[in-house]
Order: sequence, then structure tokens, then C-alpha cells
Amino acid sequence: MKNKINQNRGLKKTIIQVAEVAGYLWQKGWAERNAGNISVNIDQLIDGELDDVNKYPVFELPETYPQLANKYFFVTGTGKRMRDLARAPQKNAIILKITKDAKSYHIISRHKLDEPDLRPTSELPTHLAIHQQIAERGGSEKVIIHTHVNELVALTHSPDMKSKNRVNNIIWGMHPEAMVFIPRGVGFVPYVMPGSVEIANLTLIEFQNHDVVLWEKHGVFAIGESVFDTFDSIDIVSKSAKIWFTCMQAGFEPEGLSESQLQELKAKFASGF
Repeated sequence: MKNKINQNRGLKKTIIQVAEVAGYLWQKGWAERNAGNISVNIDQLIDGELDDVNKYPVFELPETYPQLANKYFFVTGTGKRMRDLARAPQKNAIILKITKDAKSYHIISRHKLDEPDLRPTSELPTHLAIHQQIAERGGSEKVIIHTHVNELVALTHSPDMKSKNRVNNIIWGMHPEAMVFIPRGVGFVPYVMPGSVEIANLTLIEFQNHDVVLWEKHGVFAIGESVFDTFDSIDIVSKSAKIWFTCMQAGFEPEGLSESQLQELKAKFASGF
């Protein structure tokens, strides 16, 4: 299986990109211990079957994802650290294939069938639910990244930041590029138990109108067409929050871009730079 993966140039390139971004998450301090997870819909990179999936164990899913039937995903492993994923991606992530009935999945990237079982991230149901939503609307996004951005977690601890409008006024107001590249702003999910069905459902609602979603006092989810695009969205939002904190630490509340300035940016760069 390892040889088949390495012979697939597109898949190998994607895995290398995931490893590179995992390193960025660790270096920025956004991935303490085994925090964070990444998933990529790699179905378009697979030409035919990677292997006979029936010889691999099948694992039941908590929900059915009909739009993902027979599709392949590259997913970070449960309990795995981003710093290790950066160093050895194929040992710290898996390739899985959703079954035809979309109720289960096979792990097809284990080198040997009797190897210790490496399972996907515990946030797999949330990732699959988001991929399902993207497929239902015919979206082109293939990548989901969840990470714990220090400035964004800190921002949501403020009693004044419980409003999505308030958060977006800060994100957009601190730097022009936030309006240019995050024109739909960020979604906001009030604190709910991580890994629960409730938080997954609330996140899906926010992804109907946003490409980046904050989880109060926890972290951020983002979707994008490529690994780098998705990371960049998080990085831009983080930059705005960091500028806000820098001003506050200097003893003044930042003025921010005016509404007319934001509208000018939105009109001029509606399709990006």
C-alpha cells in the first residue's frame, strides 16, 4: 500500500502539504500535545481502487453520510501530534474509504493487516458531516483544518465577544486583508462539549454562511480548496486578533477600519487579489 501511495504523485503531493501545514500549526503554538486535526477529501486523486478494501477491517460510523459513499479521505490519527505528523505523515494519519452504504469505513493505509490499529481523529464525525454538507451543495472545498489558535481562543474568553457581529467587526477592522480574503466573516459557536453531536450540528449551521468558524474557548475550524488556502484563512483571522490584542496591551482600543473603508475594500476586491 505504501508503494501505491508514493506512486500516486497527486496524493503524495497532498500528503506532503498536509505535513508542511502540520508543522506550521505546531511552530505557531496552535497544536499543543495532540491538539488539532486535518482531513482532506482525496477522492479526485484516486484513479480506481487503491487496494481491495474488503480485506481490511470495517468500522461503523455514528451517522450515515450518503454523499460520501465510496469516497476516500486522508485523516489525521487519533492521539497523534502535529509535530509528528509533520515529520512522518503516513505514520500519523490514515487513508480511509467510506463504504457503499455510507454507514462505515475501511482503513486501507495500514502497511500490514496485523499492525496495531491506528484510528482516525475523534472529531471524524464532525469532519465527515462538514464534507457531507460541502458535497450536498456542490462545493469545491476539499480540506478541513481544526486547530487551537491562541489569540482566537483568548478573544472568545472576553465577555464582550459573545456576539458574531462583535467578533467580525474586530476581525475585519484590524487589517484590510481580512475583508479581502475572509469577506464572509467568521461563524461563532457558543461553548458546547467538544466532540458532541450538538457542537457538530451547530458548526454545520455556521458553515452555511462562513468558511471559518470559531468555537468559543476552544479553537477554530476552516474549510478550503487546498491545504494551504485553508491554513491561510486561519492565519489571516489570527493576525487580526493578534493586532487587536497588541493595541489593547499598548493601552488603547484600536480604531479599526471604518464602515466606508470596509465597503470600499469589499467592492474593489470582491474576487480577491
